[in-house]
Amino acid sequence: MARPVVWIPRRLSEATLARARRDYEVILNEADTPGTADQIVEMSARVDAMIPCHSERFDAAVVARLDPRLKIVANHSVGTDHCDLPALKARGIAVTNTPGVLADATAELAMMLMLGAARHAVTGDRLVRTGRWDFWSPAFLVGKQVTGARLAIVGMGGVGRALARKARGFDMEIHYHNRRRLPPEQEQGAIHHDSLDTLLPVADFLSLNCPATPETTGLMTTERFRQMPPGSILVNVARGTLVDEAALLMAIESGHLAAAGLDCFREEPGGNPAFAAHESIVMMPHVGSATVRTRDAMGFLALDNIDAFFRGETPPNLL
Repeated sequence: MARPVVWIPRRLSEATLARARRDYEVILNEADTPGTADQIVEMSARVDAMIPCHSERFDAAVVARLDPRLKIVANHSVGTDHCDLPALKARGIAVTNTPGVLADATAELAMMLMLGAARHAVTGDRLVRTGRWDFWSPAFLVGKQVTGARLAIVGMGGVGRALARKARGFDMEIHYHNRRRLPPEQEQGAIHHDSLDTLLPVADFLSLNCPATPETTGLMTTERFRQMPPGSILVNVARGTLVDEAALLMAIESGHLAAAGLDCFREEPGGNPAFAAHESIVMMPHVGSATVRTRDAMGFLALDNIDAFFRGETPPNLL
């Protein structure tokens, strides 16, 4: 019996590729460039399964053109805002994701951005790196202390809870807003807020960890930044669409926000060039899950979903 054919449009971890080649016929995009709409449609007639990343978009127009041969889209991501899930379901195509395995890595990056934004990491690095550190004063690069501060988390899924665990090591007071209140064993003493209206005013640090949905698009507006305390700091390791970037710039330039730490942007790749003028904005190129351990785990979970599907079982992460 012929083995199923799997298209992998981006270069996944070596361990993932080795396992995939062991069990399937693999077509790998060696160029490691985002799959275009035409490429996705073309490959759908040649393969039984795909393991796309967030860079491959399955909008309604693309889904309408897919060949019936394609049976499963096993995303190498937690977020699925690049997929039109109703359209794929209507075509009978199974869709899965990789939840749970990237929470710690992404939370680590959120902590790095929080600390870097709080302690002037961009400016300090530039001064030392360029040989321009020739001055010291008690008023030099005075930042905001993380220890004992209030951390407000929007979205207490896996990443939000992992961040809360790590923040407790800094004696931070955890506040959160979520679609549903967590049970006490998951709250671990965190203070629940029914709305952003009560959460934002206590946010010395605000971390966005919620998914991108129609309800969360443009979540952080000028009005909501004004609700945060003067001198507070924003961290976003979720999706760039959560933030009105013009409003964020205004909040930074006015001094109402002391700093921001961003791993995601409305335009990716590339980011927002206007942010580069502000060393109080610490930026990373959407690499929250980029550790060897996590990339292996994501790839293996995508393959677990495909394995189950072709055994005739329900994939563990079927959406």
